[in-house]
Amino acid sequence: MSAKDHSAVIQLFDLLESRYAMRVIWALSDGHPQTFRLLQDSVGGVTPNTLNTRLKELRAAHLVDHGGDGYRLTSQGADLARRMTDVQQFASKWSHQLARAAAHAA
Repeated sequence: MSAKDHSAVIQLFDLLESRYAMRVIWALSDGHPQTFRLLQDSVGGVTPNTLNTRLKELRAAHLVDHGGDGYRLTSQGADLARRMTDVQQFASKWSHQLARAAAHAA
C-alpha cells in the first residue's frame, strides 16, 4: 500500500470512528431518505447536536446528501455501506467463533 493509500485509509477511519458516523451510514443504507427526526430515531441515543455534527462531517466527505425529502447516501456513501455488509458478515462469524471458544474454555 502506498503512503497516499495509507493516508486515505487513515482519513476514512478517522471519520468513521466519530461517534455515530457508522450508525448514520447504516441507517441510510436501505436507500430511503430520512428526515432529521427519523434519522435520530433510527440511529438511537444520539443527541440532536451530535447528529447534526455527524451529518455535517458526512456531507463534507460526500457520503451523505440532503434533498427535499431528507438525508440519503450519495453514490460513494452507498458504496461504503455495501462494503460494510462484508464487515457485518465477518463480525457475525467472528462472534460465533468467540462464543464457541468461550464455551470450550468453560
